Amino acid sequence: MSPWIWGIVMLVAIYAAKWGADQMVEPLKKVRRQWGITQVAGASLLAILTASPEVGISTVSAIRNSGDIGLGTLLGSNIIAIPLIMTVAYAASRKKFGGKGKDEDQKELERKHQEHLREHLLSLSKRAATVLALPYVVIIAIVALLTMPPGWRGLQPVDGWIMLGVFFLFLGQALWRGRKEGEDVKWSKKQIKLAALGAVALIAGAYFTVTAAENVISAIGISQIIGGIFITGTLSTAPEVFKTWKIVGSGQTTAGSTSVIGDKAITLSLGLVPLALVTTPINDFQLFWINLVFVTLMPVAFSLMVLKNKHSGLKLWNVLLLDALLLLYIFIILKWVLNLF
Repeated sequence: MSPWIWGIVMLVAIYAAKWGADQMVEPLKKVRRQWGITQVAGASLLAILTASPEVGISTVSAIRNSGDIGLGTLLGSNIIAIPLIMTVAYAASRKKFGGKGKDEDQKELERKHQEHLREHLLSLSKRAATVLALPYVVIIAIVALLTMPPGWRGLQPVDGWIMLGVFFLFLGQALWRGRKEGEDVKWSKKQIKLAALGAVALIAGAYFTVTAAENVISAIGISQIIGGIFITGTLSTAPEVFKTWKIVGSGQTTAGSTSVIGDKAITLSLGLVPLALVTTPINDFQLFWINLVFVTLMPVAFSLMVLKNKHSGLKLWNVLLLDALLLLYIFIILKWVLNLF
């Protein structure tokens, strides 16, 4: 089959995974309200869904013995996502306020929106750094400890069980530190059925994404890990881009942009579990450690800028700095790893 046809199959499969995740968003919001979880902590819960395409791709690649595609997808999406999402969020926050209604919550959102327009700021809660970004950096450090020392290099089953525990610790601390009084919510059979159908679409989308990616990568003649980084890793961030534009445009800047941090923490912890359980070697150690360095730089830079800014959030130059780190990463990969120029 032509690589162009496989490319179309991959795009359709990623859209199917996105649609599947979308069907579970509203039920998850109801769970957040019922449990009394705040906006920042709720971002980590929402991240379970936005991370699910990458976790699904990782799982299917492990089953199909194409671990490098899954590993490349996890690393690539974790590097690309933060600068891309913050850029989209900043652009969306420049729009006219998109919230509807005249209740107190909407008035407060509009007031904050006008304030960060005056300050040329993407307004974010500092808790986004302490609850999401800094624990994410700890997860990256654990990944490095488990995979980089010569005697432990690669992913073994024991690493999978450790990362599964890390995932539950991250999610637990995020939810516990953001609790408030819960609300009564009503559930409909239609929502439950759509959520179940969404789970099926998510699994099918992940399977065909990996299958199509294998064929496209083979036709192009690049390694699976590079294909995972630049093809599936990039495309898997598309659902987050659309969600960010919509939610930030409604005035919910923290909820709309910082779920990407929780997304990447979950991607890197839970996403490595299936690859570890089938034992995935690191075939290109130079490429791996360079990626891990930039995976670390993104949340560290984000945290420092959010915590140090007088007005909580990111200025335009902060967003451009994150973009510059991404461009530097691409330059290093193309020049010193792939030797393309």
